[in-house]
Amino acid sequence: MRLATLKDGRLAGVIEDALVPLAARKMIALLGDEAAMTDASRQIAFAARPENASLRLPFDEALLDAPLRPGKIIGVGRNYGAHAAEVGGPKLEAPRLFLKPTSSVCGPGTSVHIPRAVTKPDWEVELAVVIGAPAYEVEERRALDHVAGYTILNDISAREFQFDQPLPMTSFAKGLAQFCPIGPWIVTADELGEPWALDIACMLNGEEVQHGNTRDLIFSVPALIAYVSRFMRLETGDVIATGTPSGSGHFRKPPRYLQGGDRLELTVERIGALRHGIA
Repeated sequence: MRLATLKDGRLAGVIEDALVPLAARKMIALLGDEAAMTDASRQIAFAARPENASLRLPFDEALLDAPLRPGKIIGVGRNYGAHAAEVGGPKLEAPRLFLKPTSSVCGPGTSVHIPRAVTKPDWEVELAVVIGAPAYEVEERRALDHVAGYTILNDISAREFQFDQPLPMTSFAKGLAQFCPIGPWIVTADELGEPWALDIACMLNGEEVQHGNTRDLIFSVPALIAYVSRFMRLETGDVIATGTPSGSGHFRKPPRYLQGGDRLELTVERIGALRHGIA
């Protein structure tokens, strides 16, 4: 299934060129309820029948909000081999983690406001893992059992707070208001399949600035879930942003940063495209 949240607060399934409003009220509650997920699947299948067109809304991306408001968002730094190489530094022996607050979340179509004092805003397309069943001290071989689905995330970063301070402030750099566009929907794990070899890309004003594949992940999705769950409990609806491929602006020569009027299109294979602007 593809599950979306509409701007009016309703949940919807996504089928080709249509939206199917669902009876469920809250995305996190839906993801944590197996019976409700089964019921949602049946509602979507029923509405998809040709004779049931009245149950569908014409698809309009402008209707979509962020698919969920996670309890917590755990980011992973330098987790693609090519990105780790462009950043430099020692080889990571364990995932490099930071947090993005829920207040940073915004949805597709948002014009992200960059604070006037921020001069080095940057882009990072990421595959985001949405937790279903709570996970604590799970084994890597069982970790994917705890995944509800996947979505796309732009880990926007104010690089001056990350790199130009005596002590790096990574979570602050990545946690400003609207610095976490998510969407356009959640693709359930059973529909997406294994996340081992997914193309991932970012287009900036029509120019491809990032292109990678999850084959290049240093720490895989199950490895990340197992590692994080050794130390904290992952709850239903939590999100792990798995890292970005090479090509973000700060590490270009010369560096390149986001500007007002920019348009971004972030894609992950078998999920779709997250589009938003910069105000």
